[in-house]
Order: sequence, then C-alpha cells, then structure tokens
Amino acid sequence: MAEQISTQYGSEVVADLVDVIVANREYLSEIDGAIGDGDHGINMSKGFSLCGKAIEGHRLTFAQAFDALSDALMEGIGGSMGPLYGSLFMGMADSARDRPALDKNAFSAMLRAGLSGLQDISSAGVGDKCMMDTLIPAVERFEHAVAQGESFSQALAGMKEAAARGRDSTHDLVAKIGRASRLGERSRGVLDAGAVSCCLLLTRLADSVERRLETVTA
Repeated sequence: MAEQISTQYGSEVVADLVDVIVANREYLSEIDGAIGDGDHGINMSKGFSLCGKAIEGHRLTFAQAFDALSDALMEGIGGSMGPLYGSLFMGMADSARDRPALDKNAFSAMLRAGLSGLQDISSAGVGDKCMMDTLIPAVERFEHAVAQGESFSQALAGMKEAAARGRDSTHDLVAKIGRASRLGERSRGVLDAGAVSCCLLLTRLADSVERRLETVTA
C-alpha cells in the first residue's frame, strides 16, 4: 500500500497557497519593514491574488495551476521576489507535468525541480538570510525521509519541521544578499521575510496535500 495525491487537485492546492499569503499580507510586510522595503506582504499578496482570480472556476492539474501561479508572480510582483518564486513554481510545474498522480518519490522530485529552477537564477544558499534558509533544508528533509522509507505523510511532517527551523534560523543571521545586506550587523535579530513566506507556503502545501492523500495498492 502506498500514498499518493491525484494531480487533478491543482486548483485546490494552489488556492490554499493563495489564501495563506493573502491572510498574512500585513504580517509579512511588518517583518520586511524591519530590514527591508516593508512591501513583501503587499507584493506577494498582489501576485498570489492575481493567480487566485485567474484560476477561479477552473479545474486545473498541478502543472497547470503552478504554471498559472508562476505567470502571476513573474508578471505581478516587482523586485526580486516575482522571478524567484516564479522560477520555483515553474520548476515544480515542469516536474509534475503529464503525471496523473504523485507518490512520495514524484513529490520529492517536484520539490527538487522547484529548488533547481530557483537556483538557476540565484546563487543564494543556507546562511544568507533569505528564502533559501527555509527551502533548502525543507527539500532535503523530505528527500531524506523518502530515502529512509518514511511514509508520504511522515515526509510532509518532516518537511514542515525543517522549514520552521530554517525560518527561525534567520533571526540570528546577518544578511548577505539583497537590500538588507547593506545593514550588516544591524540585520541580525529579526526574521527574514522571504524565509517566513517560504515557510508559510511549504507548510500550507504540506497540509493541503496531506488532506488529499489517497492510499493505493502498490
């Protein structure tokens, strides 16, 4: 017996991602205001809301829904976050394309493809005080769980834990990239907004997928 999720749930899963970003609009901008422009929540909410309107009423696959999200973020968000998150979801869309369902191995590959898509345009890594501090440990934790024979559900739980730890680690880091890097030591002592939004998205993604897992005969 194995767990899998049908890729026909793309609209529902992406709608959940839209909801969590819109709900945390002010929170994300408040965090960003400490060491950045203070517009992370505003811009993210704008892009995700555009996607929400575009997919409303449509029955989309994972690939189609992630394509729509990527397009909305690329076109609707100013600054660096549009291309960064857009590349993440584009990579995930490409990996899930033409798949009727995702088991834990395919989901792991989808996460890795998203990270690889992001790394194609960014050299940032763990320790730079950015979204990578959340994303990389989360992807690696899911991969490790799969390699260790953990269930899909267990791997999702581990991914959420790793994402939260990564997010929290940015509190004591000095920013090495982006606008905040100009502050040097003054950037220490607050969370990175990108790491927080990434954690929100990965956590909601895990919860949304978990609710829709089906057990099938392997």
